[in-house]
Amino acid sequence: MIQWQQKTFDELSLHELYAILQQRVNVFVVEQQCPYPEIDGADHQAIHLWATQGLELVAYARIFLGTSTSGFSRIGRVLSAHSARGTGLGRELMQRAIALCQTHSPNAPIRISAQMYLHDFYASFGFTDISDEYLEDGIPHIDMERQP
Repeated sequence: MIQWQQKTFDELSLHELYAILQQRVNVFVVEQQCPYPEIDGADHQAIHLWATQGLELVAYARIFLGTSTSGFSRIGRVLSAHSARGTGLGRELMQRAIALCQTHSPNAPIRISAQMYLHDFYASFGFTDISDEYLEDGIPHIDMERQP
């Protein structure tokens, strides 16, 4: 059974934080063979949304809500564990992340930095291109935005 949780950084237990960081490193550093500073100093400002199945963290996203300073919300570090791919869990994760942004910052657009191979996935949620393709850590990306 899938269980969903969302917490601020200060609400996370050490076990939850460890599971989040472990899965992010597994996907973004090890699996994608991309050595970069995964722990970037921004986690304490984010809302962390994740799903577990049993003891395994199987989906995760990091969310920054829109403020009067930023003018937009951001969803990032979106992942599905290898064991959960192809199950629809990534789609549910994005639906929940978008709903969270809309609830807390209803007038703010939502931005993502999408890996190009996931462009159509994000477009299916109403995200449109706002940049040209670019390389980030050797991986093709594009910035996308969803209007409120």
